[in-house]
Amino acid sequence: MKILKFSTYEEMSSAAADIFAKQINIKNDSVLGLATGSTPIGMYQKLAEMNKSGMIDFSKIKTVNLDEYYPISPENNQSYRYFMNDNLFNHINIDKDNTYVPNGSAEDADEECRKYEELIKKLGGIDLQVLGIGHNGHIGFNEPEESLYLYTHKTGLTESTMAANARFFSEDEVMPNAALTMGMGTIFNAKKIILLVSGKSKREVFKQLVTDRISTSCPATLLKLHPNVTVLCDSEACGE
Repeated sequence: MKILKFSTYEEMSSAAADIFAKQINIKNDSVLGLATGSTPIGMYQKLAEMNKSGMIDFSKIKTVNLDEYYPISPENNQSYRYFMNDNLFNHINIDKDNTYVPNGSAEDADEECRKYEELIKKLGGIDLQVLGIGHNGHIGFNEPEESLYLYTHKTGLTESTMAANARFFSEDEVMPNAALTMGMGTIFNAKKIILLVSGKSKREVFKQLVTDRISTSCPATLLKLHPNVTVLCDSEACGE
């Protein structure tokens, strides 16, 4: 695991965008694994700027997202499909038919997860996956547990994760208490992974990343077993 420290969130976001741009320019039909949440937004903005300036081309790129709330309509403004359209896809020259997010309105969640896993395999696997990290160490919606799932699956959300995300839902909305998420094996099958860590609130979980221990009680620590992981953090997250 390689760790890169940056003074500001903006510098971290620019460096992350540069890694993605390099991947796109090396392989113009790359399969990119994407994440939601506030942390990657700066990177997405940088990528949109690069695309508009002609530095990178998304026309042949395919994307797969880590997760989606369940149940939720793709048109709901709190869905991760809506988030990706609003923060990236609407601003770049990508074919939206080549952008994939788990279907949060699927009638059969287990079947949707099976099909999503097969889709990733059919695409040839993920060339570069971006991850964020939860306060409890979750990646995707792989929450701390005694045992973790290998493949895409439906999972319940912990109270801490629901509390962290509840602010995005209005008082008259019912926040989903479950999600569809790539499993740890799905994530580990990505050829390259970058993990973005930002803000003082992530300082404690960042400390766990830089120890020599791994545990399913902090799923992100398992990334130490992957052969090609780069952690990008800002000064607020990494402290001294």
